[in-house]
Amino acid sequence: MEDRGLAYGSPVLLLHPAPGSRLLDPDPWSTAGSRAWLLTYDRPGYGGSTPLPEGSVPTLLGYADDAAAVLEQLRSGPVGVVGWSTGGLVALALAVRHPDLVSAVAMVGTPAPGDEVSPMPPEQKAMVESLRPELATATSTLATALAPMAESYQSVLEMLSSGPADEAVRTGSVSGPALRNMAREAVRQGAVGLASDIVAATVAPWGFEPAQVEAPVTLFYGEQDELVTPVHGAWWAEELPRSALNVVSGAGHLLPLVAWKQVLAAVV
Repeated sequence: MEDRGLAYGSPVLLLHPAPGSRLLDPDPWSTAGSRAWLLTYDRPGYGGSTPLPEGSVPTLLGYADDAAAVLEQLRSGPVGVVGWSTGGLVALALAVRHPDLVSAVAMVGTPAPGDEVSPMPPEQKAMVESLRPELATATSTLATALAPMAESYQSVLEMLSSGPADEAVRTGSVSGPALRNMAREAVRQGAVGLASDIVAATVAPWGFEPAQVEAPVTLFYGEQDELVTPVHGAWWAEELPRSALNVVSGAGHLLPLVAWKQVLAAVV
């Protein structure tokens, strides 16, 4: 686990994207200015976190229990939770599984499930269907298939960004190095972390429904996000009982790095 900001401030748990890692404070100035105590950790197989045992099935509710174990070390009561992309699904699972630990959720660029908004490409849908009967081996199968991607942190950046808005962030003198550090750490152990996230988010059953989320959820989507368009945010706004949708002008999928102050304000 990493922590940044004010140790006596309001705890905020940031759940990284897929792929991603704990090594990211999207905007240290805004973190400090909000009086937040920012907490991050690696999900299994990313960075310094041990992969799940061979044959085990990664699930969103299992990830929620991991997040709860991190928060319970603080003994500070409910905290704000920010989930970026796939991290948003973990945030929802945490809010359902451990509602006493979550005061508010901010979901940033989190895709809607399955074919709810945009149909999966046929080859991706076929892959998911082929893995479901063999959940115990799905992670290792995917990790092998994704191994070439994990040979370069540049591939991680390509998976997390698309279009002019994101390109400007990637090449920025402040945000660029921070993103590269996160990306290098994301593939330190190869593709096993990403494979686990894909299984948990798209192959294995979620084990909960959006309607079960009782915490208030603020949805943030980039107006120029070419990976996860604001249409996904509109879907979540319809499904979550207590939600508000914010479409950020000029932002892409790397929205946390350009609108972190606004995101933090939703949970602090």
